[in-house]
Amino acid sequence: MAGELIVLVTCPRAGAEQIAKPLVEEGLAACVNIVTGVTSVFRWQEKVEMEAEDLLIIKTNHSHWPSLEKRVKELHSYDTPEIISLVVEDGYKPYLDWLNSALRQ
Repeated sequence: MAGELIVLVTCPRAGAEQIAKPLVEEGLAACVNIVTGVTSVFRWQEKVEMEAEDLLIIKTNHSHWPSLEKRVKELHSYDTPEIISLVVEDGYKPYLDWLNSALRQ
């Protein structure tokens, strides 16, 4: 394994594809799932807000994390986007091999 990561990003529904597609095209992500129709409840500027969003589930690895984080910030419309990485502890080896081979070398 090469330090595989799952990265979670929420975004406005209109912006999901505009973030997901460049990440895959540029080899920063092997795959991005767009989960439509999530509702986020959060505190922002001392108020509780509720927004309809999409959730991006991004598959990458640790060596691509800095570039992926930077690119998401460039593509995202929020001032402070959610960009959270979770370490993959274990997984189906053929899938993890594919994931790593699909990333920019």
